[in-house]
Amino acid sequence: MVDYPGETVNQVVESANPAPQQGPAWELPLLLFAGFRSLIDRLHDELAEQGHPEVRPAYGFAMQAIGQDGVTASELGKRLGVSKQAAGKTVERLTRLGYVERLPDAADGRRMLVTLTPRGIDALARSAAIFEQLRAEWAADLGARRLADLTAALRTMAPADGFRMDVAGWFGG
Repeated sequence: MVDYPGETVNQVVESANPAPQQGPAWELPLLLFAGFRSLIDRLHDELAEQGHPEVRPAYGFAMQAIGQDGVTASELGKRLGVSKQAAGKTVERLTRLGYVERLPDAADGRRMLVTLTPRGIDALARSAAIFEQLRAEWAADLGARRLADLTAALRTMAPADGFRMDVAGWFGG
């Protein structure tokens, strides 16, 4: 909306907007994304200071998707919502950086499993500790009750079948 002295432009849109404290409906996903982005950016700034400057958000999702038991590159692609080739490139980068390794699958020698290295486990452990610190900061800024209410509300709205790691694929990256 553009205001000129004494007149309001686009009164139809303005009259349909909800109360100012609620904001327009299209703002909700952007605010959720901005909150997510601020947490992830702060996480990666702190990870860099703690010895993991090369970790990118997509790598964090990939390492989470690999998990404790490891996965094949094909399974990793499915979990991340990307092609097997894109997953393979991510595995190559993570291998070069020392976060994962490829090992023969004990159950099927024809398959190679991608597993986390101690460096990969360290990055994830540090991430968990940093997220605890960031949550404490949000609690200090918002108040513990408001943050608990926000968390509960988001849990209610999140899919019941758990968290998905396919953010990179979903965004088309």
